[in-house]
Amino acid sequence: MSKSIFYHAGCPVCISAEHDIVNLVGTDNVEVVHIGEVRERIEEAEKAGVKSVPALVTPQGNVLHINFGASIADVKG
Repeated sequence: MSKSIFYHAGCPVCISAEHDIVNLVGTDNVEVVHIGEVRERIEEAEKAGVKSVPALVTPQGNVLHINFGASIADVKG
């Protein structure tokens, strides 16, 4: 993985965190994935270790859970 991936579900906490992350690392360094809209990427997020969103997966594979918007189980419905 060459850049970070920011997973979120579109809630206000997630959107606020998305703006902060993009401002901190730059749009060229992070891929933003709204798993509420792109549901086929939920499994990918789970395999990366994401337990709740918003979360940032670094290029080294570290998962940084930011605040607590929703668990992956909640997002899956």
